[in-house]
Amino acid sequence: MIDYNDIYKQRLNTLHQEGRYRVFAPLERLCGQFPKAIYHAPDGSSKQVTVWCSNDYMGMGQNKVVLEAMHNAIDNHGAGAGGTRNISGTQKLHVDLEAALADLHQKEAALVFSSGYVANEGALSTLIKLLDAPIIYSDALNHASMIHGIKSGKGEAHVYRHNDIEHLESLLKKSDPMRPKIIAFESVYSMEGDIAPIEEICALAKQYNAMTYLDEVHAVGLYGATGGGIAEERGLLDQVDILEGTFGKAYGLMGGFITGSHAMIDAIRSFAAGFIFTTALPPATLAGALASVEYLKTSEIERMRAHSNAKYLKQQLDKNNLPYLKGDSHIVPLIVGDAHCCKAVTDTLLKEHDIYVQPINYPTVPKGTERMRLTATAAHSKADIDKMVSVLTALYQEHEILNLKTA
Repeated sequence: MIDYNDIYKQRLNTLHQEGRYRVFAPLERLCGQFPKAIYHAPDGSSKQVTVWCSNDYMGMGQNKVVLEAMHNAIDNHGAGAGGTRNISGTQKLHVDLEAALADLHQKEAALVFSSGYVANEGALSTLIKLLDAPIIYSDALNHASMIHGIKSGKGEAHVYRHNDIEHLESLLKKSDPMRPKIIAFESVYSMEGDIAPIEEICALAKQYNAMTYLDEVHAVGLYGATGGGIAEERGLLDQVDILEGTFGKAYGLMGGFITGSHAMIDAIRSFAAGFIFTTALPPATLAGALASVEYLKTSEIERMRAHSNAKYLKQQLDKNNLPYLKGDSHIVPLIVGDAHCCKAVTDTLLKEHDIYVQPINYPTVPKGTERMRLTATAAHSKADIDKMVSVLTALYQEHEILNLKTA
């Protein structure tokens, strides 16, 4: 007899032994008090903590304009969408939001998905399947959703070294000029905090007659004059064929989207299983997303605060010689280098200092590069940043960090 439960227990035990078993922290977000939240401990106790790993980069999840739009949508349209987009689920809010997104990226069309993950998997797999013997070039650090989409598409795939233009070109040079090609990459890499050389990649795409697919999930809302992302900030929107984004980060909600030409977007709409067979997002989410997108097209206050806080955090980390990856984005990965140690650090921060950060371990990042992914949002104060750096400095000095797993 096969003991199925025992097999799964063994797999879980391996995670525990390697120090990378994931533990959820039940948080109760406090409207109007972000980044503060109530942490509910396993023993039934609770306390207020400061969240340092949120993707709600500008606190838009509690923006009054967004909340009002969501309340109005519930009052006017009820709770659910009532079906898939094909079967009664498409609402006028979908149409309005997609028009706003197309305008955001200066593209002909847009399509909203239930999540950023589904958008990447559905769009990439469909684009690949509809081409004749395509070749896909994927950055080595692309998100799991992009890798899933590329694998599902079943085209010939090549992985180029992270942000390595020379390696990418060497692969392109070997390809058949007559075969269709897609270069898939991100703008802001969330675990590294760095930014892709978008202009150089687009130039190679033009030279070798390839499509470009750019994931801007960590950049939309936060970069560019209207929140269009890094491509907008660098004046490259017209160089990218498909842009993908999310409402789950800087826009403060949930859901994903793509923008591009009418033909490409309509093809994905018509063939992507992840889009066709998924219940549509509810009215309140759509209304909130639309309000957030339109608000951030004109408001610079939140962007300025977020970037200012990220800059100040980096300055304080530098001042105290704390080891972070020095990318150009707002994301600050603080390296620990050991799974057990990383868990011990974050446990200490939570238990003794009321600071919540989730440890980032394998397979999200390679073994030996475990880290804390810090995000100083627009809602953090200078006092929040000073406390965080002070506590981290004391921990690093007291335990020499790598010894924390035995402390």
